[in-house]
Amino acid sequence: MSTKPFRYILFALLLLSLASCKDFIEPSIDKREVRLLAPGAHYQSKNYTVSFWWDEVEDALTYRLQIVTPQFDTIGALVADTIVKKNQLALSLAPGLYQWRVRAENGSSQTAFSVAGSFEVLYSSIKQQSVQLSSPGNNALSNQGAVTFQWGSMFGATRYRLQVDTNSFADESKIIYNQPIAAQQYAFTFPKDQQYQWRVRAENDTAQSLWSSTRNIRSDHIPPGQVSLSSPGKGEVVALPVSLQWGAVATASAYKLYVLKADSTSAYNASYPTIVSGLSSNFNLGNSGDRVYWKVSAVDAAGNEGQASVMRSFVIK
Repeated sequence: MSTKPFRYILFALLLLSLASCKDFIEPSIDKREVRLLAPGAHYQSKNYTVSFWWDEVEDALTYRLQIVTPQFDTIGALVADTIVKKNQLALSLAPGLYQWRVRAENGSSQTAFSVAGSFEVLYSSIKQQSVQLSSPGNNALSNQGAVTFQWGSMFGATRYRLQVDTNSFADESKIIYNQPIAAQQYAFTFPKDQQYQWRVRAENDTAQSLWSSTRNIRSDHIPPGQVSLSSPGKGEVVALPVSLQWGAVATASAYKLYVLKADSTSAYNASYPTIVSGLSSNFNLGNSGDRVYWKVSAVDAAGNEGQASVMRSFVIK
């Protein structure tokens, strides 16, 4: 009998085991390299906002970006030392000479820093610049009464004008909020629940920058409807594991499952309440004869929690 099929099976099992090991054992990246892409060597920018970009490193979870002026062997100032998840980042810098470098990191290892790249930001009027918005991100949802808008600083600016609108700034005379701000953040209180747009520009006594990009944010304080429980039925005697099931609520993005002890008030353990993405959850705890109470509420994308379902109990068979 040929041993070739047996060898193929062993080889396949070995490949599967190696693939599964990677899911549990984090690969070391200390021998890998980060290659900088932009800005290129000795790049000169008339734009105060500089976009940094580098090659991704396999198995990296984050990247550490460092920027100094004028260069790493004669550091005058550390301009940035930040952790980012993606392989790109835009920052607003003052005119001057800079060097930058990046290293990749995961939970157990890190690469060496890349070869440093040099670039220069040239002096320019703020008329050609635009402010970089920080947070909240575009298409954010908020169930707070006020949200803090944040943006980056700009060289040459003495103030920043924040505008908030509900009609994409189509009519300057009807903008909801249009005020100069001395700092790079402002806590804005929403008049009511609806979709808003916000943007920022830099200003000084003689000039004003271009407007930043426009971001959307929705204020939403309306909770989802009440959940209806499906199974098990009220007081039903059931065997473990128990499949707790309920009906969908139209505006829900997740559900909060409460499981309680026989006193109907104490959480069954530290795992409850728990967030569930679907319409069921298995319960596999307790002993025969135990009575367990449960209820479910709906949670929407803004974080609003609806009224909990009617509480039910079941008995473990």
